[in-house]
Amino acid sequence: MNALGDGGGTSRGGPVSRPSRYDETGRWQATSKRWDTARLNLPNPLWGSNGVTFGPDGRLYVAQFIAGQISAVDPVSGDVDVVVALDGPVQAPDDLAFGADGSMYIADLTPGKVWRRSPSGAYTLISDAVRVPNGITCVGDRLFVNEMRGNGRLMELFPDGGEPVVLTDGLAWGNAMQLGPDGLLYYPHMMANEVWRISPDGGVPELVAKDVHDPVAVRFDRGGVLVVLSRGPAGIVTRIDLGSGARTVVTTGVAGLDNAAFDEENRMYVSSYASGGVTEMHADGRTREIVRRGFDGPFGVTVDLGGTVYAADHFSLASPDGSGSVTTREILPFVHGVVADDEVLHLTTQVGEVRTYDPVAKTSRVRATGLTGPTGIAVAPDGSLAIAETGAGRIVRIGSDDTFSVLAEGLGHPVDVAFDDEGRCYAGDDRAGAVFRLDEGTLVTVADGLGAPQGLAIRGDELFTVEVTHRHLRTISLTTGESRVDAENLPVGLPPGITRPTPPPPPGIPAPPAQFAGLAITPEGTLLLSANGEGTILHLS
Repeated sequence: MNALGDGGGTSRGGPVSRPSRYDETGRWQATSKRWDTARLNLPNPLWGSNGVTFGPDGRLYVAQFIAGQISAVDPVSGDVDVVVALDGPVQAPDDLAFGADGSMYIADLTPGKVWRRSPSGAYTLISDAVRVPNGITCVGDRLFVNEMRGNGRLMELFPDGGEPVVLTDGLAWGNAMQLGPDGLLYYPHMMANEVWRISPDGGVPELVAKDVHDPVAVRFDRGGVLVVLSRGPAGIVTRIDLGSGARTVVTTGVAGLDNAAFDEENRMYVSSYASGGVTEMHADGRTREIVRRGFDGPFGVTVDLGGTVYAADHFSLASPDGSGSVTTREILPFVHGVVADDEVLHLTTQVGEVRTYDPVAKTSRVRATGLTGPTGIAVAPDGSLAIAETGAGRIVRIGSDDTFSVLAEGLGHPVDVAFDDEGRCYAGDDRAGAVFRLDEGTLVTVADGLGAPQGLAIRGDELFTVEVTHRHLRTISLTTGESRVDAENLPVGLPPGITRPTPPPPPGIPAPPAQFAGLAITPEGTLLLSANGEGTILHLS
């Protein structure tokens, strides 16, 4: 583990890090009389990066689905300014476009809304009739949006009123689209590996290209070449000459590409849903980082016996890279909890799975499906797995032979589990504000009156938990029951002063991940904490 200075975000003797969503000053500092706190990576300036487009002011505007905000990036300096804050009406912006009058149009994916933000900053709801709106583009004063779902639609919306017009349906998950030099709208079928086009006035859609690798966005450079981005782990970019059909394919290594924009000098800037940041990308695959990559969370955290730190980061399994940035190790959709077990990792996902992943072979085995929002996961002394099935209010067990059983039920909102040296299982419930011990299925209260305890870890006689409400690390003696606050000012949860309801999305609709500040013990007995408020992992030693 390569720490990057104290909890205030400074390299030792170096400059203050760039401000994050959690802290506009860059001076936020965790405090503790017992622990030295250091970041393993720098705070995150962009919380994932999805739709990108240049605005009228020449800055690159970046939609951040997970953060619920939109930022403007100076492509020269890399400076980041929040333009659409996370406490506004927009919940989950995934793509954006500018109209001829300078208005910003926003595809708000999870609630199924399309917004207009005027140049003065006023918001108008354009439509709530688009299901899973994603790709959005303007053609002069006209506005078009498509749906990221099976049998999705491509529609024209009318900002000044009027019923939406469906140009076509049958999209196999639409996404970022653009008007081509021939006056037609080009858009991907993500799940069919195809690119299609259609007239803005409707008609019969035409297949442009098939067997395109995981197409997530279609863009045109200033010379009229069609550029298709792949959402896969290799960062594949395909360029297609519309006249000859000739293709050029390069592998860039930028995992989880999401969108791209070209400036006046034909420089391409790309975003990544998996690792965030903004990267300038050349046609031959060379890259230059404009805004550093970072975590989407992080959520669950663990460390293997070799000292490699892994974070469950919603779209991927990721690690601090030692330089302040983050490395995407594997695209693993909706991963939320993680624990190391010898040479493998066990994972939970927000779509109800438990998986065992081999980071060397890069293979994944499904251990269970159909769980309701599983979060924390721990390895029992006998090698079985205990999982906090958060949405079902219970703790469940998966044996080494994949047998399934219930260890305890009747909890309100269990989010993490841990075992002590005697093999007893503990569970933290953030809504009940309590930590429980499981005694043959009976819940015994170890501590209550806590402020939303989430991450849970045990070292000898000490049980540690992250109180998200108070931003504390609390230590509880398993022998005496005495407790104390061991660290304060932890950057966990939503930023100070922000309250934001997150109603559950309709079934089948992608949603930002539930907040979870994970905690883990290293082989040396130090602590790792997911500082999901600022996008870092803290090392407490």
